[in-house]
Amino acid sequence: MNPRALRWCSIADLTLLPLFILWFIWQLQFTARWTWIFFVLWLVVSFALHRDTPKTMGWRADNVAPAARQALLVFGVMAAVLLLFGFALHMPTPALPHLFEWRRLGSYFAFCLLQQVALNSLLHNRMLSLVSSEWTAAALTGLIFAIIHAPNPVLMPATFIAGVAMAWMFARHRNIIPLAIGQAILGILVSWAFPLAWHHHLRVGPGFYTFPW
Repeated sequence: MNPRALRWCSIADLTLLPLFILWFIWQLQFTARWTWIFFVLWLVVSFALHRDTPKTMGWRADNVAPAARQALLVFGVMAAVLLLFGFALHMPTPALPHLFEWRRLGSYFAFCLLQQVALNSLLHNRMLSLVSSEWTAAALTGLIFAIIHAPNPVLMPATFIAGVAMAWMFARHRNIIPLAIGQAILGILVSWAFPLAWHHHLRVGPGFYTFPW
């Protein structure tokens, strides 16, 4: 494809795909749950059209060390802040070890890995192809990530901050594995650090309003 056509494809990825995800969250998952397959097909077709490689998508092993060091520093600061919030809000500290049981962390990591494929392997890569400033691209990617988590008042600001940071880290060292691990850890800490009445078990879309008490 010529550069002009690829540019329009990138714009479609950054607008139509998030709109489809929002549509699925707010309606399709209840009326036509099978439509999740369009999300997978979109990823495959977009990666093929743009001729993405494991290296550009962050599916690689040759830069794990620098990517992990970077993630450890950034996620370490964020985790410390969440712990301080939890202590300040008098959240139950004995519950912390149980939140990080392998079965819980493993299943959540798989979900975060899928999010990283969509967020960075696709969306942020497309944003970087359209926006020259890395920080502007990261901020816009983080904004999309936050909007998808509406209307959760805890997750929206949290995913904006984390989304910007993860996009910036991805641009420096393209590797989604440390990002997915860090996102899983932060997500669990968010669920602990803030009262359940605030985040409704991290639900988004209509599920936020229908959370059973």
